[in-house]
Amino acid sequence: MLKREAESADRVFHALADPNRRAMIERLTLGPAAVSELAAHLGVTLAATVQHLRVLQDSELVRSEKSGRVRTCRIDPSGLRDAEAWLQHQRTAWEHRLDRLGAVLDDQPKESES
Repeated sequence: MLKREAESADRVFHALADPNRRAMIERLTLGPAAVSELAAHLGVTLAATVQHLRVLQDSELVRSEKSGRVRTCRIDPSGLRDAEAWLQHQRTAWEHRLDRLGAVLDDQPKESES
């Protein structure tokens, strides 16, 4: 796996480790929302919401656009791609290891045969 993909996956998992950020993502799955709406939804200050958004944007899970005085946020699926690639790589590696273990165990004599 490429180092860049692994670092991107690290950022995504770090961003999703916080319950407030997960709540923001869940809210944004319903559609775009203003920062003030996200703050009200979470019950936290606007400043805290902006800090959480910065982490989500750095991990490419959310993007925002400013129109006048309103900043609107929406889901950005590109951050999940590297995390999904990392998870798939781990799954493939573990499935291969378990297949090899199964083959070794199948070659072992059964206790009743001894």
